[in-house]
Amino acid sequence: MTKVDQILLSKHIVTMDADFRVLRDAALAIKGDSIVAVDEKEKILDSFEADQVIDFGEMAIVPGLVNAHTHVPMSLLRGLADDMRLDVWLLGYMMPVEREFVSPEFCRLGTMISCAEMIRSGITSFADMYYFEDTVAEATAIAGLRGVCGQTVLKFPAPDADSYEDSLAAARNFIKKWKGHDLIIPSVAPHAAYTTTQEILRACAELAVEHDIPLHIHISETEGEVEQWREEKDMPVVPWVKKLGVLDAKVIAAHCVHIDEGEMHTLEHADAGVAHNPSSNLKLASGFAPVVDMLDIGLNIGIGTDGPASNNDLDMFEEMRLASFIAKAVTNDPTALPARRTFEMATIMGARALHIDHLAGSLEVGKRADLIAIDLHTTHNLPHFDHDPDAIYSRIIYATKATDVSDVMVNGQWLMRDRRLLTLEEQILFEQAEEYARKIDAFLLEREGSVLSKLIAIGGAEQEQSYEVQIKVRLVDPSRVKVKIEEGIFEVIRTAHYLEYDTYFSFPEPEEMRLRYREDEFVDGKGEVYNVRARLTLTGPAAEREYPNSVLLSRSRFIAPARHTPRFYREYFKPCSETTIQKDRLRWLVRYEGFEFFINIDDIHEPDIDGYFLEIKSRTWSRKDAERKAELISEILEALEVGDDAEAVTLEYPDYVEERC
Repeated sequence: MTKVDQILLSKHIVTMDADFRVLRDAALAIKGDSIVAVDEKEKILDSFEADQVIDFGEMAIVPGLVNAHTHVPMSLLRGLADDMRLDVWLLGYMMPVEREFVSPEFCRLGTMISCAEMIRSGITSFADMYYFEDTVAEATAIAGLRGVCGQTVLKFPAPDADSYEDSLAAARNFIKKWKGHDLIIPSVAPHAAYTTTQEILRACAELAVEHDIPLHIHISETEGEVEQWREEKDMPVVPWVKKLGVLDAKVIAAHCVHIDEGEMHTLEHADAGVAHNPSSNLKLASGFAPVVDMLDIGLNIGIGTDGPASNNDLDMFEEMRLASFIAKAVTNDPTALPARRTFEMATIMGARALHIDHLAGSLEVGKRADLIAIDLHTTHNLPHFDHDPDAIYSRIIYATKATDVSDVMVNGQWLMRDRRLLTLEEQILFEQAEEYARKIDAFLLEREGSVLSKLIAIGGAEQEQSYEVQIKVRLVDPSRVKVKIEEGIFEVIRTAHYLEYDTYFSFPEPEEMRLRYREDEFVDGKGEVYNVRARLTLTGPAAEREYPNSVLLSRSRFIAPARHTPRFYREYFKPCSETTIQKDRLRWLVRYEGFEFFINIDDIHEPDIDGYFLEIKSRTWSRKDAERKAELISEILEALEVGDDAEAVTLEYPDYVEERC
């Protein structure tokens, strides 16, 4: 007889091999990290002997589940910000908190908590994408799980890198360190097309091909992403990344919610794997991935939980059940995505999607011993009908819970026995997680109380206050002012014509601040729009001081680029009121007495306000400078021959229509 390390006996062994064999009264023989035999119990016991023989009785032994996409350190951000759109959730909350708190220690703790949860829910392999991935890999190896660990690369500074070059260098070092490890498969993870650049994607693809490792990327997760790509690149996301060589690598494409049939064929031809994330897509309202169509085309699709901050758990049994139900509802076909097919996606097909099917995903000779034992003899899983040979798949997908997993083995080593974790001490992890939660709560409470802090948190705000001296008067006819400027009474530095679309968000006491979202359309001499820009301006409370002729020392201002839509800022900042102003603006930048001034003539289109507005302004940094410029503005008014009867205006445009908080 052949000596092996372990023999496992069970009433049901679900192999997920090419023939989908389900063996009754069967056994597995394991030597070292691998399976050496799987067959009927009598045949195994007649051929092999082991010091450790474990009889699982009525339980089922099945391949360990493959979590095709997640961000495991984010267990420390679980429940941080829910019921938001993806962009507000990610850019407004997750990334600012990550910039403040994510460190190697954060990633180690978050990974271990997630590994404990995944072990308890029967996951033996997972694909991760996050920061400090070297630390993620170390914690994963300690826990004993199999991980396809992807070092994130972005076009902007990240918690573990000041630039994408740093991220790429970290990825290269990470790959060299971990390649060939028993449990860790290193990968490179350019986050998504919209968070990277052509240069980054090409470099990541070349790195993945050079080292023959997977490339993990988010693809077409939201409809907005796809619309943006079609508008800016004149093509969908998949052909765009293909053009950059991304599909030359072993791609793991997360989500793929909004891809068309041509893109599906492109991914299939490239042997790319797709990670379907039903819970996350539902919770973030990203849509329904065309799973049935992708399967019909021949794509390898795995099932993923996504990160525990967007799901908010790592329960693959819940994901399998949802994946099947959603497919049936979307196609209006109860036969769509049957139980066996769903379980295939969570095991061997998921392993193919991650490019690790040579190691895991099925119980076959030569594969690693990655398996779990499931207690099917529970109240919610009885009775059992055996007339259908696929009945066990239905029990697993439609009735089994994560809590029914009793034992977990990876690489021939037990990680959980009789529901007791063997490689991790949960209580210590819980206490450390609570300490992080207290710190993050304090950070958010302070930030949420300040509009400026929230603006700075999403990046780009100039944290330097500026003030303006300005005057605004109403004009019945602006033609006289235009003529005087054109006569050359000032040195004209430049001129411009804009159509301006302003959305003002107002906030209550104690801040009494206004955030203006402005879209400028630049108009040429023929009246055609030739350029567009968007920006934010945060203004402080009321004017500091009035000068003669209603000249004001204006409010403090913080400027930031507007990278998102008004809807994003509305949902992120939660203003108490909102006002829209549309106007046609003629602008001159002039030099007078050695100082620069802007002269604007505004025709307000919305709301309907009679007449025009003349505005003269200049930035200032001191009271003395402000007083001098106030005098000069009065002189400019005289030079423009604006009559004494011109109506001076101290209100800002939104004050005409806005009901303040």
